[in-house]
Amino acid sequence: MTEAARIAISNQKGGVGKTTVAINVGGALNRRGHDVLFVDLDPQGNATEGLGLEDEYEAEPPTLFDALTDHEAREDVDAMVVAHEEMDVLPSNIDMTSVEPELTMAMRGRERLGQVLDALDAEYDVILIDCPPYLGNLTDNALIAAENVLIPALAESTSKRALEILFDQIEVLEAEFDTGVRDLGVVANRVETTNEADRMLSWFEDAFTDVPVWEVRKRVALQRAFSAGRSIFEFDADCDMAPVFDDVAAELERQFDLEEVAV
Repeated sequence: MTEAARIAISNQKGGVGKTTVAINVGGALNRRGHDVLFVDLDPQGNATEGLGLEDEYEAEPPTLFDALTDHEAREDVDAMVVAHEEMDVLPSNIDMTSVEPELTMAMRGRERLGQVLDALDAEYDVILIDCPPYLGNLTDNALIAAENVLIPALAESTSKRALEILFDQIEVLEAEFDTGVRDLGVVANRVETTNEADRMLSWFEDAFTDVPVWEVRKRVALQRAFSAGRSIFEFDADCDMAPVFDDVAAELERQFDLEEVAV
């Protein structure tokens, strides 16, 4: 069995459109023929809602919360996965709002997500992990489990400090857990035509010389797709930003040695 490519999608700064990026990258990978599992690790459940699975957020146990906190529930993780027309989803749940202190007290609390993913019987090409918009045990879990990070960021000056904080935390985790977390690229999101945006796009290119920087312009169609519970590929494939997400998917194929599958 080939191990799935695991990708944490993270930026500890809120409001960057992280979940929209994650859903559309998942949609692009699906469009290119890959089996995708989308893990909504955010207790707010924005991705669960953005994939049209609002009822799952209120579901009775066992849920992702139980899988992270109870090793017996972890063995039933496949039953917690919900089908979506574009990808399978391990949804968030309202109980996740209480998971941070549970993980703080638990032995190996920052390695629980990796254990959950290892318990899956279903096979996937790619596992996307949508992180909370803050640093903490959940984001640490995602970075440790994935060892790869894709970073959405706004083209504004506040992104510099946010990225510094994220990479500082990654360095701490790499040292503490004797691992490496690979930066896969930056998605400059909700880009508008301003001088500040132009300066930040130049800064991204200068700061991230070894990985791609993609530019996603602000489009109403992306928000409408989110509200409809789909990626832009199922909602409006003619949107001019769809090719950008397809480029992201193609680059992930290259980095993980995945082959595009004819569909």
